[in-house]
Amino acid sequence: MILSDRTGAKFDHPFARATLDEFFRRALERRPDALAVADPPDREYFTDHPPRRLTYAQADRVIAALAQRLRDLGLPIDSIVGIQLPNTVEGVLACLAALRAGLVPALIPLLWRASEMTASLGRIGARALISCRQVGNVDHGELAMVVAAETFAIRFVGGFGSELPDGVVPLDDAFVAGHVAIAPLERGDRPSEHVAIVTFDVTAGGIVPVARSHAELVAAGTAILMECGSVPDAKILGAFAMSSFAGLATTVMPWLLSGGTLVLHQPFSPESFAAQRAAERCDVLVVPGSLAVRLREAGLIGGRDGLKAIIGTWRAPERLSATAPWPSGGTPLIDVSVFGEIGLIASRRGPGGKSSALLVGRMTGPAREANAMSVIEVARTPHGTIAPRGPMVPIHPFPPGVARGDHLRLKVDDDGFIDTDFPCRVERDTKALVVTGGPPGIVSVGGYRFALRDLQKLVAQVDEEGSLAALPDLLAGQRLAGTAADRDAVRQALAEQGANPLVVAAFRGRLAGRAPSPG
Repeated sequence: MILSDRTGAKFDHPFARATLDEFFRRALERRPDALAVADPPDREYFTDHPPRRLTYAQADRVIAALAQRLRDLGLPIDSIVGIQLPNTVEGVLACLAALRAGLVPALIPLLWRASEMTASLGRIGARALISCRQVGNVDHGELAMVVAAETFAIRFVGGFGSELPDGVVPLDDAFVAGHVAIAPLERGDRPSEHVAIVTFDVTAGGIVPVARSHAELVAAGTAILMECGSVPDAKILGAFAMSSFAGLATTVMPWLLSGGTLVLHQPFSPESFAAQRAAERCDVLVVPGSLAVRLREAGLIGGRDGLKAIIGTWRAPERLSATAPWPSGGTPLIDVSVFGEIGLIASRRGPGGKSSALLVGRMTGPAREANAMSVIEVARTPHGTIAPRGPMVPIHPFPPGVARGDHLRLKVDDDGFIDTDFPCRVERDTKALVVTGGPPGIVSVGGYRFALRDLQKLVAQVDEEGSLAALPDLLAGQRLAGTAADRDAVRQALAEQGANPLVVAAFRGRLAGRAPSPG
């Protein structure tokens, strides 16, 4: 599925012509017995099965078996497959299997519940759904069946784990399957321009599906790797959920492009993260930017400890400019400013240790000049917001035909710039763009964005006197705090309605602990 030709400048590069599956196959051919992907060591605490560790050859057999299973369903090419899985081996391999089968994975945030999933998957016409039995104390198998029952187009539900509910087809046998020879899908002379993955952005008006081609994802991964420098066969420890563009760009794409090892971490247990880093001897860490700064201040990372790069992701980019300088002489820090599902800007800290400024026009620098795929341009819209364009930025609405209706979609101008709704100002002396806040009406908790209006409406349905506010949070950007005469009753009512756990946790007692870590 090619949405249409990209307008404006063409970004021709050999990397741009390969698909995600082709990158995996290249690594398979080069390093079949090398470790490809590894589970969190604490996997059994939050989902079924002991931790898995697969070489490229083993991972390829699983991908092929899953892809054949999906092809046997008889789904049309480019059918949408919803995938809701934690940061485990299955999440990575299911996505690659869908692509190998000629389908399009739609990645669903782990904390989404039935109402969000049903509306989003129904809008894009999903034909299948892949989940697991449980994550923590949530029965995702039952959740998947509820969503399938309410989404007309979904005719197949597959799952990983034991004791799956009736109607969910077990998929764990793919891990013990023999070699499956699956014929490659013919995509013509522009395979990388086809839609690869769909993620979901949350705007003040609602949820917007965002489709990206293979080439756009490659551009995002290239932009980050170019800032990291030379990291052959990178061993990446990723602490971000793969259900977002930022998670894909900072973990999955550098892994595929480098042909290295992806070590998964389910956010966020500091003890488990430290143990993984020590045990796996990872040379690239992917963590929230504010956490990277705190870990460095505590002397836990960033010295001469074998790390080659730390990728610090800023979902609240307005906080980046206020951070302390990063000490020189140790592990370099690559700041990644994330603008929802629209785009990101990666920039390596310079000799002075300060974050790089955003400038109107083409963002230049040695790494970006060396590779056209890492180019990003930034503009300030007439109403004072950040708007990027470039080879990683999607410009076409999804699904096809949606532009003819009144559905929410990306705000693209005639020059291909997309409005992120992040307000900014221009510094008088330097002409730098300074992000001054997040999109109005949006609450951002870690990797999850909410329309504040919808949250307040949800709370009012269970308690007219209750209220919900968004407060600043050093690590997550913001956190939710709820007030009500009977918090326990409101919390229980929200849980029964299938509200997002972050919303439910906002009504916990102040001494009951923090909300669950966002993915």
